[in-house]
Order: sequence, then structure tokens, then C-alpha cells
Amino acid sequence: MNPKLPIKVAVLDDYQNVALSVADWSPLKDLADVTVFNDHVADIGSLIQRLQPFDVVCVMRERTPLSRVVIESLPNLKLIASTGAGNVSIDQEAAAERGIEIRHTGYSSTPTIEMTWALILAMARNIPLETQSVREGGWQLSLGEQLAGKTLGLLGLGHIGSAVGIIGRAFRMNVIAWSENLTEERAAEKGVQRVSKDALFSTSDFLSIHLRFSERTRALVGATELAQMKPTSRLINTSRGAIVDNAALLRALTTGQIAGAALDVYDVEPLENPHPLRELPNVLATPHIGYVSKELYRTFYGDTVQNIVKWLDETGRSA
Repeated sequence: MNPKLPIKVAVLDDYQNVALSVADWSPLKDLADVTVFNDHVADIGSLIQRLQPFDVVCVMRERTPLSRVVIESLPNLKLIASTGAGNVSIDQEAAAERGIEIRHTGYSSTPTIEMTWALILAMARNIPLETQSVREGGWQLSLGEQLAGKTLGLLGLGHIGSAVGIIGRAFRMNVIAWSENLTEERAAEKGVQRVSKDALFSTSDFLSIHLRFSERTRALVGATELAQMKPTSRLINTSRGAIVDNAALLRALTTGQIAGAALDVYDVEPLENPHPLRELPNVLATPHIGYVSKELYRTFYGDTVQNIVKWLDETGRSA
């Protein structure tokens, strides 16, 4: 048996405490001591102290960023096992400089596509408000809106955006889209009308964000864009929180500049408590659960186990 075994593996941010039950971890029996952390640590010093003993750190998407400061402070770290096909919150250059490998898992966008429509429908028919009324002994309180005939605006027409658009057409909505590199050909191929950025914000009844996060898209939706929206319009964000200027959004929501927002992502996660977005009556807030499904978690954690096993085999540590 390799005297360096068992290796120490940390599984971070398992909020639902399901990592060990949704996948088969038995291939790591006798090869690894696995420690699961259900809480989130935001403080850099506390995070470093927690992770210093571990050879392998398993991260769930971008819940815990692994910056250069963190990576350079973990002397035992040899492998970062990240869920998803990519993870912009890992400093890849810092990891490469220290010879730390980064491995990723399979991914499916289906849960996020479905979640986007759950939010749109819940907003359109005021489902949270009406559900709470029933729980409290009341009855009907509001008038919902039908989707047919409304305009669905897509900020981004990649894999997720185009799938959301297909469903929008099934609801007999007028579907429009804009992104910096969107072409007429791409839009036509997806059955969507390409419009200008100004037209997207000024004519959409429901505006859904589907862009990759980068410095180019940071705060892309700001005060100017929100001011162009109709006072009856609603914003949906299941992409990344930092694509929207949080201060500008709060102003638009509190002043009635827009009718409401459905948010599954935030610029700082977990969302601070207290926070206005937790309290505003025209906000439908969910805790970044767009990708959180049993099926995808099985893929995430199952692939994570296999990635660790393969890494042990390839590096000779399991011999």
C-alpha cells in the first residue's frame, strides 16, 4: 500500500448534505479520507485554515472561489475537483504554477432552463403571493398575466437562451434576443428575432439573462438599461448575479421603475441576511437552485469520484 494513502479529500459547500448519498464513493474506500462540509466559509483566513490539511478539494461550481491567495496557502493541495465543465472562480494560473491539477465533471443545462420557466410562470401568476394567502386562510388577491402575446426578451442566445426561447414560442410569446455577437443567421436558426440592445430592454415584458460571466458582461445590465424597461416589465436572472448592477436593480425595484424581478443568482452568495432582496414584495428570490437537481448532482458527484480515482491511478498514488 502506498504509504501516502489515504489522501485527505474535502468536499465543500454541500448545503443539502447529499454528496455522499447521491453518488457511489466506494471506489475511494481505503484510498481517501473524505470530509464533507455543509456550511459555507467566506472569510479567506478561515477558509485557508480549514483546507490546509487536504490533498484534494472538491468544489461545487463557484460557491467557494479558490483565488491565488488561497491556493498558495495550501501546501498539501494537489488536485482541485470542480463540478461543471468550467469554473471561473479558480485561479488556474496559480494552480498550474504549483503543479495542482484541475478536473471537471459533466454538466447539463436542462435544470437551469426549467428553473427559468418556473420563475417566469411563478411571477406571471403571482404564485408565491397566492400560495401564502391560502396558507394564511385567505383566498384570491391578485390578477395574473397570460404569457401569450407578451414579448420575451433574451439577453444571450447560447444553448440555454435558445432553449428558453423555444419554450417561449410554445407559449405563443414574441421572442426577441440580443447579445454583442449575435448574428441574424443565428437568431433566424433559433426562430428568434434579433433586435438592438435598446429594443431588447425597451420592448420586453419578460427579460431573461443568459450570458456567460466575464469582465465584458460584468454590470452589463445597469441603470441605463433598467431605465429603458417598461414599468410593467420583469427581469429574470438565472445566469450570474454580477451581470446586473445590484445597486441599480434595487433602485429600479424600490421606485417601481420595473414591475419586479425573479432572481436565482446574486453578486455575493449566499445572499447576505438581512438584505433588501429578501424583503422586497416585487422580488421572487431563490437560493441559486437553477442547477440543483437530483439528476445533475448524481452526475457532479459521481464524476468527481471518478476524477479522483483516475488521478490517483495516473499519478501512481493508488499503487
